[in-house]
Amino acid sequence: MSPHSDEPASLRSTADLLGLVRSGDERAIRELFLLYQPFLEKWASGRLPGHARGLVDTVDVVQVCLVRVLGHIDQFDARRPGAFLAYLRRSLLNQIRNEIRAAGSRPQSAAEVSDRADLLPSIEEEVGQETVEAYEAALSELPEEDQAAVILRVEFGLKYQEIADALARPSANAVRMQVTRALVKMAESMGE
Repeated sequence: MSPHSDEPASLRSTADLLGLVRSGDERAIRELFLLYQPFLEKWASGRLPGHARGLVDTVDVVQVCLVRVLGHIDQFDARRPGAFLAYLRRSLLNQIRNEIRAAGSRPQSAAEVSDRADLLPSIEEEVGQETVEAYEAALSELPEEDQAAVILRVEFGLKYQEIADALARPSANAVRMQVTRALVKMAESMGE
């Protein structure tokens, strides 16, 4: 089957789509956007603190992130399944940090300050910055494939079979064991 066929994005590998994007295929760009945007929006939801939500929302942050990543796609080298997802996640986290810094330098109106009480807290506000930093540090110590499996399960809430499909793993059981082992390593690392 030709890479420019009518095969839906869900049946193509990310590597195939990235190859088409690098060659300038506009349709592949849209497919890649549509494939990852819902996952990233779900992951980013609640990570933007209330004080940073004045001018932008989660959808905006995800779109800016995707556009920036696609603008630098030639610099990305996918070595393993899940590497692109880890790259997207890291880029989105950086974009969220940029928005938080920008919000800190913007003057706020009294209405914005009073509206904060109605906004949901960010993940950092909910569990604590120290816990989030420990989690991020432990996650970064894992191999890329384990990072991707943990992110897809814990942060995106995918089922094991969906993760197996996304990471080209042999079975849902293989992914379940991979995630379990990775989480044990992370817990040990966070406990130190």
